[in-house]
Amino acid sequence: MPSALFVVSEEGYWGEECIEPLTTLTDAGLDIEVATPSGDPPVLDERSVDPDEVGEETAAEVRSVHENDERLNDPTPVAAVDAADYDAVVFPGGHGTEWDINQDSDARRLLRDAVEGESGKALVVCHAVGILAFTRSNDGGFLVEGRSVTGFPNEWEEGIVDEHDRMPDGRKLPYWVQAEVIAAGGDWDAELDSDTSVTVDGDLVTARGPPSSAEAARTLLEELGVEQPA
Repeated sequence: MPSALFVVSEEGYWGEECIEPLTTLTDAGLDIEVATPSGDPPVLDERSVDPDEVGEETAAEVRSVHENDERLNDPTPVAAVDAADYDAVVFPGGHGTEWDINQDSDARRLLRDAVEGESGKALVVCHAVGILAFTRSNDGGFLVEGRSVTGFPNEWEEGIVDEHDRMPDGRKLPYWVQAEVIAAGGDWDAELDSDTSVTVDGDLVTARGPPSSAEAARTLLEELGVEQPA
């Protein structure tokens, strides 16, 4: 049975970007494990379950899975897992990833080993794409250098932070994903004229944001050669 590791933020993951791939991969028969930086349960960004923000149906589904899924409620510390033990490593997005996942050396190790290993794949979504700006390849360069990627664009960030880069909750955004990934050598295209944006470059799959989550999950299954449920 194929398997996947989800590396989820304790600082605030975006509901749809985790739950949509989680349920899609589960329905396709994958064995799923969840890891967080400390091993404590991941924290849900409350804006991602605001019905006015995401709609009542999505809000209710995300809240239900977040509260009741045993895998999310009993994660493993990222330092205790290895990418080689899974067919795919998935990094759901959310602003919270900028404070923990993207800065975590073990999370970066998992990403590097999944992309540069012999058989693994990695799916990185939205703000989690920022991890590419801090992850080194085995030869010491940036993992993203020369790779085609998508992710959360500057144009969208401008509508969220204030003139001092402060989030609605008052925290200052430490960096903008697009700017950092481009600076690390990534070939960036968020396809702003398209409803969704998912990019495949070798064993790396990246996705732009919440509306791309379902397509990202289906793309990962295709890359893994897993038959998708009807």
